[in-house]
Amino acid sequence: MSRILAGPFCTQLLGDYGADVIKVERAGGGDDTRSWGPPYVVGKDGKATDESAYYLAANRNKRSIAIDISDPEGAATVRQLVRSSDVFIENFKVGGLEKYGLGYDTLSAENPSLIYCSITGFGQTGPNAHRPGYDLLAQAFGGIMSLTGEPDGQPMKVAVGIADVVCGLYAVTAILAAAQHRATTGEGQHIDIALIDTQISWLINEGTNFLVSGEAPARRGNQHPNIVPYQVFRAHDGHVVVAAGNDEQFRRLCQMLARPDLANDPRFQTNSARVMNREVLVPVLSRLIAPLERSWLVERLEEFGIPGGAINAVPEVFESEQVSARDMRVQMPHSLAASGHVDLIGNPVKFSRTPVAYRLGPPYCGEHTDEILQECLDDQNKYANP
Repeated sequence: MSRILAGPFCTQLLGDYGADVIKVERAGGGDDTRSWGPPYVVGKDGKATDESAYYLAANRNKRSIAIDISDPEGAATVRQLVRSSDVFIENFKVGGLEKYGLGYDTLSAENPSLIYCSITGFGQTGPNAHRPGYDLLAQAFGGIMSLTGEPDGQPMKVAVGIADVVCGLYAVTAILAAAQHRATTGEGQHIDIALIDTQISWLINEGTNFLVSGEAPARRGNQHPNIVPYQVFRAHDGHVVVAAGNDEQFRRLCQMLARPDLANDPRFQTNSARVMNREVLVPVLSRLIAPLERSWLVERLEEFGIPGGAINAVPEVFESEQVSARDMRVQMPHSLAASGHVDLIGNPVKFSRTPVAYRLGPPYCGEHTDEILQECLDDQNKYANP
């Protein structure tokens, strides 16, 4: 019972790993992201359908049932589904499902082994618990926007809904941990996970830089706060990234650029020294790299064993041999698409024993309602006549 991105991304991963995921959607409209376009899937009549590319990104390997939970009969159907379910995932406002008899206390009483995962903006507690949560708000409140962007520019969000995505990843690991606990004890539990909390958690070194030093981190554009050089440089015909993560890599970079003296300069000999003197070193490196061809740089970086490379545009990413070799572009059936299928981003996890299975394309709203209701009826009959 989640929508937008964090919950659907979580449940798509669980579906990829083999779970039977039932997506409960509001009748008539379904997941908000269905209308977050263009672009939309082109239907068999050559016209755009109501299925947006955004929705496709996080909803494969699921079945959709359309239910009006404000109707007592609809809420009862959800409770029936829960009786034979392992996990219940929702992203309503705090307390929003309790008025329908779908809160944790009610559902866990009916299914004590149930894992109930609540995804909200600010969590179930605290002075902001009542506030709604969106990715942009999480990035703003949680500090990452203050660190993203050029030093003299405005705070900048990450281009995709990264706070939602990471929250979904945390939710998956939490659910799997709760499932392991249940496997040994039989107990279910309530998981309380928030966009803000998870966004703060991935401040990582910038967060601990502040906690250790007491100094507020500053925006540095594409530069790294703790490693130099680790950033974007402009070449003659484009941009490249150079990530010299240790002193030996920096030494090889200086050799490649025909300036071995830089590696012997006390101001630049160690990473700590380079961080302290970045305002001196980076302009020198920029002048050395600026007249060079991008393809030459990429080849030399690899030859000298220096992490770095070209900055690909999205079309270049999906046209690369690496993406093809790693199955990061997959084709899945879609009942409304003119071609009968849609291209999606593959799952990055490669299991040796239990490979990811791409079973179901993203469903249209309520596509499996009759099928799931019949399963509910069969379950009722099974429990009534054991």
